[in-house]
Amino acid sequence: MKLKLTLAAALVATFALTACGSSDDSPVQVPPITVVTSPTALTTKDTVVGTGAEAVVGKKISVNYSGYLYDSSKPDNKGANFETSKAPVEFPLATGSLIEGWVQGIPGMKVGGKRTLSIPSSLAYGASGRGTIPPNTGLVFDIELVAVK
Repeated sequence: MKLKLTLAAALVATFALTACGSSDDSPVQVPPITVVTSPTALTTKDTVVGTGAEAVVGKKISVNYSGYLYDSSKPDNKGANFETSKAPVEFPLATGSLIEGWVQGIPGMKVGGKRTLSIPSSLAYGASGRGTIPPNTGLVFDIELVAVK
């Protein structure tokens, strides 16, 4: 009787293990990680709110900045750094003299403020790219507003 119970238990265990297995011995397919290289829309995030004069379209402004390729797999989406100003850069805040992401993303900042812009490629260099910036790549900029003239 003891032998019959042992054989029955072994048979049940064998069936249970067989049912859990797969007849397909191919490896499990894991989908590849997709890195997004362009945000879907312009986003702004103030890291320091300034207290000085406000940047408006049409005024000359002076900024310090660092630019990064947008990479969804990196912290804060900051991929490779492609440019950093070594001293404040002055220019008119106007369409035609800047990428559209800056024209739309900087107004409202006040002197002393710091803002991070995540810019889709359509508001940056688009399908053509520029220099080390590949085509259809979004950008992330850390901008510090130094002056408004």
